[in-house]
Amino acid sequence: MTQFVLVAGAWLGSWAWDEVVPHLRAAGHGAHPLTLSGLADKQGVPAGQQTHVRDIVDEIERLDLREVVLVGHSYSGIPVGQAAERIGDRLARVVFVDSNVPAVGESFVSTWWEGPAKFEAVLAANGNVWPPLTAPDCEGQGLTEEQIARFVGRATPHPGATLSEPAVLTRPLGELPATYIKCLLDGPEPTDDVAELLKSEHWRLVEMDTGHWPMFSRPTELARILLDADASAG
Repeated sequence: MTQFVLVAGAWLGSWAWDEVVPHLRAAGHGAHPLTLSGLADKQGVPAGQQTHVRDIVDEIERLDLREVVLVGHSYSGIPVGQAAERIGDRLARVVFVDSNVPAVGESFVSTWWEGPAKFEAVLAANGNVWPPLTAPDCEGQGLTEEQIARFVGRATPHPGATLSEPAVLTRPLGELPATYIKCLLDGPEPTDDVAELLKSEHWRLVEMDTGHWPMFSRPTELARILLDADASAG
């Protein structure tokens, strides 16, 4: 039995996977959505990026999970990519859902598309947290008004230290068995760092014709892709 460990991106908690988890469990697998420190029901818990890596590793070890398909969405691809190598032979596959990927010495902030200075200014102006998106920010991503309202209504500020701390890797990320899911409404092509990783024989690309939050906009399709990723791991 495969054990899916699901980690949502910035501002989100385990609740983000509520419409995906039933499909994975109905297929006979374990599904373990995880809230990272400082977010959702864990608001107020101090957290840096390595805290989030430990959150993931500790949960897998606490539950003694094996045959793990580790899923990271958006920001969480950075701690998930680091955790994937730290769980050793417990890992079956890592799945990056329209996500960032870790690079040695780089952080979420350092690779921000508008430049790190602009992002650092946002954090500084907001007490070193990243404020959640507003409803207009979510437009054009394949979400219904109800889905946007749910997202905005439950999102919580994201701890700044998790975004500014550099990643730590001990082996090339391209050596891990991985699937990258590119959500096309959020941009038709993977970023350059992901495109380079996709040259690895261990990585494969899957495209979804939806926006950046497929766990809301296309939960059934996302679950099917995760199940297919599990099959490819075997």
